[in-house]
Amino acid sequence: MILDFFRQGGAAPQGAEAPEQKASAAGRKAVWQGMGLGRVAWSPRDSATLTRTGFAGNPVGFRCVKMLAEAAASLPLVVQAGAARFAKHPLIDLIARPNPAQGRAALLEALYGQLLLTGNAYLEAVGGESGGGAAVGGESGAVPEELHVLRSDRMSVIPGADGWPVGYEYAVGGRTHRFGAEAICHLKSFHPQDDHYGLSALQAAAQAVDVHNAASRWSKALLDNAARPSGAIVYRGAEGQGALSADQYDRLVSEMETHHQGARNAGRPMLLEGGLDWKPMGFSPSDMEFQKTKEAAAREIALAFGVPPMLLGIPGDATYANYQEAHRAFYRLSVLPMVARVAAGVGHFLSGFTGERLELRPDLDQVPALGAERDAQWQRIAGAEFLTEAEKRRMLGLPARDADDE
Repeated sequence: MILDFFRQGGAAPQGAEAPEQKASAAGRKAVWQGMGLGRVAWSPRDSATLTRTGFAGNPVGFRCVKMLAEAAASLPLVVQAGAARFAKHPLIDLIARPNPAQGRAALLEALYGQLLLTGNAYLEAVGGESGGGAAVGGESGAVPEELHVLRSDRMSVIPGADGWPVGYEYAVGGRTHRFGAEAICHLKSFHPQDDHYGLSALQAAAQAVDVHNAASRWSKALLDNAARPSGAIVYRGAEGQGALSADQYDRLVSEMETHHQGARNAGRPMLLEGGLDWKPMGFSPSDMEFQKTKEAAAREIALAFGVPPMLLGIPGDATYANYQEAHRAFYRLSVLPMVARVAAGVGHFLSGFTGERLELRPDLDQVPALGAERDAQWQRIAGAEFLTEAEKRRMLGLPARDADDE
């Protein structure tokens, strides 16, 4: 009926007087747009929506981010200047207690979480003076007094004439605050088409997140209908009797929704009258494939974040040896590269306050998942008789011994 109406250009049928009415000039276009059935509906790709649908509303994305952020935040960090590794340094104390409200683990987990969810992470330094000051040896007062992680969705980059950032704007509650470029450490993932912002793994996994969430909603709808596929009510009236009247139809629909829909009405007998017959419909092959589709989407989400599906409990081959290899690959291919990149950026940023050329790097000797590799390396280097002890320590990444220690 609607299509016939529009094929006639919206004109009334011949012989009928068109009622006088006013309508929007764009109304016809809006109706045609709304009639585009069968189109794929993807969720928006802004950071707020992706975080809500892919992290807060998706268990696979939530677990991927939590595993990566917690594992990365738990790695010990060491401060080095060339070959010298500091046992005590103001930067070590600063990272251990970055601000009154957070400890080391909480700050780093928030930093890694922002990087994973949005592709950008912003670290604010409070106090101290950056710009290559004359502080030597990390004297107290040269380093920042506090470090804070700022929300990425509230931060905007202010580019200068040469394209490099000259400042940052933080907007919240209708108010904005401008930071100088020296007060913010901006960490970002690689983005091939953006000069100022990074590309998050959640953006790459956005389609898989939509598929996984849609499959979950389908499963929930199935449970709401007593975990049974829908059927059909066939009306078999007496010969010569027409279809159900409008009142009969509305009454039937109302009774079905009230008394036979939902988990609490599961197994409730149905009383049909007036020539009505219930014909149940079995599961179609496409219905049976929903669980496989959901598992495939979960694997794609895990693949985007670099988390082995086995560690997330996604069905598949899971033996003890495979789990060990997956755990080792998780650290080698996902956690350690991210920690090394973030530690290098933060170390370079904090070096501007101390005036030293400091390096902040993860201590690989303290990673339990790499214990087997570390033992094999130590044994191989220790058995190399053609190497001196100084060469062995250098190959293992250890600082040289002092003459007094000898």
